[in-house]
Amino acid sequence: MRKLTVLIAALFIVAAAVPVSFAKTTFVTIGTGGVTGVYYPTGGAISRMVNTKSKEYGIKATVESTGGSVYNVNAVLAGDLEFGIAQSDIQYKAFYGQDEWKDKGPQKKLRSVFSVHPETITLIASEASGIKDIMTLKDKRVNVGNPGSGQLQNSKDLFEAFGIKESDLKAEYIKAVEAPGLLQDERLDAFFYTVGHPNGNIKEATSGRIKVMIVPITGAPVDKLIAKYPYYAKAKISLKDYPTAINKTDIESVGVKATLVTSADVDANVVYAITKEVFDNFEEFKKIHPAFANLEKEELLQGLSAPIHPGALKYYKEAGLDKFIDKSLIQ
Repeated sequence: MRKLTVLIAALFIVAAAVPVSFAKTTFVTIGTGGVTGVYYPTGGAISRMVNTKSKEYGIKATVESTGGSVYNVNAVLAGDLEFGIAQSDIQYKAFYGQDEWKDKGPQKKLRSVFSVHPETITLIASEASGIKDIMTLKDKRVNVGNPGSGQLQNSKDLFEAFGIKESDLKAEYIKAVEAPGLLQDERLDAFFYTVGHPNGNIKEATSGRIKVMIVPITGAPVDKLIAKYPYYAKAKISLKDYPTAINKTDIESVGVKATLVTSADVDANVVYAITKEVFDNFEEFKKIHPAFANLEKEELLQGLSAPIHPGALKYYKEAGLDKFIDKSLIQ
């Protein structure tokens, strides 16, 4: 009996020696996009920042490459992901129950954490295709975006604004990462990609054997689009980022913003830690990608349409950044 007592006591001592943070570790996953886009390195950087203080926060973060914005929002709402990066238009439509969520209704558990960077709707076309604008896409082989991606919905919005239908062209629905190769193999005439610039996929598409053009997206239909959908804004693509494109000047277009979203069910302490690490290490965060180079902290609080998660709001109040938040998003 004495030996048994000693053994039990020894086990209690070993258990007590295990760090508390180990016993209480919370595992979170950040849904991103294709590995060549901006979402994936963004999610990776956020996870690394949090993981450097895993003992302090009791959080271990991982990043997952996914199908994109729609997938990420649905996975967050289902509890399969704790965080996801999604375009601002997708965030808006989910929260208000539009398009993909028309049958499900408003997704009122969706919460904003912060926005990240501008994303421009980019249309790439081979020179031989003769595509000069949206209207000349008719009867062409065009990748409009894979199901679950933000660019698919952006393509649809543009078609609506310009008065054309998907059936007017030979639409493909593949992932953005595959499109440059198919364009260079002459199996596509053009493709859409909503993305921050500069981007590796666009560089690949503009640097091959087939000469390509970054097609301007301008005119009255764009003004109509912005008037109808407030999450859109005019944008410009710098030609210096893609010097081998056949364009002669910077390219005018329209775009949205990338945002980090979560669910109302995610613990406030976890969201607070994610938010704090990004903003407290903001200069390092800006080095992740050239698209972030000129970001200011207040810009990360613009382009949001779902309520701010209480964990994020706690940090913004501490840092005096809550004054930059749309008051209707504070509950």
